Amino acid sequence: MEYAVSRDGTTLVTLHEGTDTTACDEATNQLSDTLSALADDGAIADWSIDDADVYEHPAAPFDPYTVSVAFSATVVVDAPDRESAEARGETAIAEALAAAGVDAVEYTSGAAASTAG
Repeated sequence: MEYAVSRDGTTLVTLHEGTDTTACDEATNQLSDTLSALADDGAIADWSIDDADVYEHPAAPFDPYTVSVAFSATVVVDAPDRESAEARGETAIAEALAAAGVDAVEYTSGAAASTAG
């Protein structure tokens, strides 16, 4: 049976920008591009960006911002039951994000499976 498995998380994006707002916007854009590419490649089925906040301000004039970006990712897996689907989905999401170079991921929820379709 096919299940859609979703998981929420946050990741840190480090970049040089002029203000808190532009740093959050650019971090959101960068993660959106990455998640969109993963969806285009079929590694994930769906995604969303939920929020972005400055995690660490620059300590000096030429230091970067570190922005925390909250996201949700969904994959579709074939599994005999919901528990197996959640385990497979967790792995698939983690592997897709790692392969795309999304670092410093902290999951804020466990995997949640529902029947796909």
